[in-house]
Amino acid sequence: MSAIILLILGLGGMAAGYFLYSRFIATKIYRLDPDFRTPAHEYEDGVDFVPTNRYILWGHHFTSVAGAAPIVGPAIAVIWGWLPAFLWVVLGTVFFAGVHDSGAIWASVRNKAKSVGALTGDVVGARARSIFMIVIFLVLLMVNAVFAVVIAGLMMNFSSAVVPVWGAILVALIIGQLIYRRILSLPVVSILGVIALYVLIFIGPSVPIQMPAEVGGLSGNAVWILILFGYAAIASMLPVWVLLQPRDYINGLQLFIGLIVLYGAILLLNPSVVAPMINGDLPAGTPSMLPLLFVTIACGAISGFHGLVSSGTTSKQLNRETDARFVGYFGAVGEGMLALAAILAATAGFATFADWQAVYTAFGAGGVNAFVEGGAYMIHNGLGLPEVTAATLLTVMAALFAGTTMDTGLRLQRYIFQEWGVIYNLKWMTKNVPATLLAVGSCLLLAFGAGGAGGTGGMIIWPLFGTTNQLLAGLTLLVVTVMLVRLRRPMWYTLAPLCFLLVMTIAALLIQLRTFFNEGNYFLLFVDIVVLIAAILVAMECASALKRSRAEVARQE
Repeated sequence: MSAIILLILGLGGMAAGYFLYSRFIATKIYRLDPDFRTPAHEYEDGVDFVPTNRYILWGHHFTSVAGAAPIVGPAIAVIWGWLPAFLWVVLGTVFFAGVHDSGAIWASVRNKAKSVGALTGDVVGARARSIFMIVIFLVLLMVNAVFAVVIAGLMMNFSSAVVPVWGAILVALIIGQLIYRRILSLPVVSILGVIALYVLIFIGPSVPIQMPAEVGGLSGNAVWILILFGYAAIASMLPVWVLLQPRDYINGLQLFIGLIVLYGAILLLNPSVVAPMINGDLPAGTPSMLPLLFVTIACGAISGFHGLVSSGTTSKQLNRETDARFVGYFGAVGEGMLALAAILAATAGFATFADWQAVYTAFGAGGVNAFVEGGAYMIHNGLGLPEVTAATLLTVMAALFAGTTMDTGLRLQRYIFQEWGVIYNLKWMTKNVPATLLAVGSCLLLAFGAGGAGGTGGMIIWPLFGTTNQLLAGLTLLVVTVMLVRLRRPMWYTLAPLCFLLVMTIAALLIQLRTFFNEGNYFLLFVDIVVLIAAILVAMECASALKRSRAEVARQE
């Protein structure tokens, strides 16, 4: 099977989704209004509420939601075969993720840019809001703690990536000033920023920086984690135009160039997909594909974390309501393209089937390393780029996305604490610094409290990320669906994905429950029960809220 065929089919399907289906959703279902005054204008403060050029905002939104997850999930899921992962990424992007992301932006913009958690209380009810806030907190805790581990691991394993990863922050700070102060036009700034990033990538292998194995009693990995959280804490409190927007924008451009390089290598090399279409010889202990495929691949198909970004930061920067289609739906398409690249790298980036089998020896194998190594193999053989440079390029791509997601994730976690401060009348918690310290403290408590001196505690609860994340996506779709019912608009385009996600999430939680019990992992067993109860309550709230809303509409008619 030629990888080119999958590339053309995948990109063609996503393109059709954006140009056709997203137009229908935007005009007929959400009915985006170019004249609606968005919260970015109504509450403009120069810090969080900032009307933003849609291309820059797309860069922020896309790189914030992308992270490492659309690489990790698909690169793990191909253990079941390339076909299930490919179909879920393409169809999930078109009919699930794009509708979810643009819908979350629309719902938030129409409600003073409230986060989807706070919005749940207004649209569904106080009980649903309480459930939602717990699920949101768990997802953000997992994302922030785990992505810190992922980035630290990449910098420990690929020392050539350290200079480009941290140098990108300086580039973003300069770009932010050039754009905000209108010193140079956006196209000129874009070109200069991309050139600077790729100069750093080519310099990286010449000046590798290796963290010592131990520093002050802590492992090198743990030191990187502490540095990353220190940086993220500062970044999360800066005005969005200073670092968040320019860093995300330039990283978005860098991703597309990286994808063009990877896709170009595939077109020139024409590699064969060595992995099986459906893997009938699974390693011992591999769980059932159904329903776990749909929670293993979250980002890249549909992800609840996207709803947090859409309603947490993106909605506060939307210049025109009609930009929600480009920023939200096309942002999901961009992530789908990254997930497609991960699938191709993890299935066609090996010389033989035996080489592929040597990596995929157990469920959970592959991941970022399979993407970097497989992608570097294709770029080296297809374009002639030195393999170390190709590996650095893909490592920096993964690390930068994980870093931007961590920046946004910590800012969102600060918002959660501030919203709790408002709900429970704790004024001190509504301030930026205390809320940020609480956000960082909770992440570090998980990282080092559960993971010891290595700071890898986030990995302990990571097996529950997929199910918790998809439950969050269901909650977001619930809010959007109830709003559509109240506005007397068709609801099936959001209700069908909502029902599908709830069924798959509850089924996956039940399977994991049995696995954790058999393994004697009582901590994860307890967390699984909490999330399972939340999922069941969400299903009940879905039915109740939709029934109430339809009854209200019927009475008004």
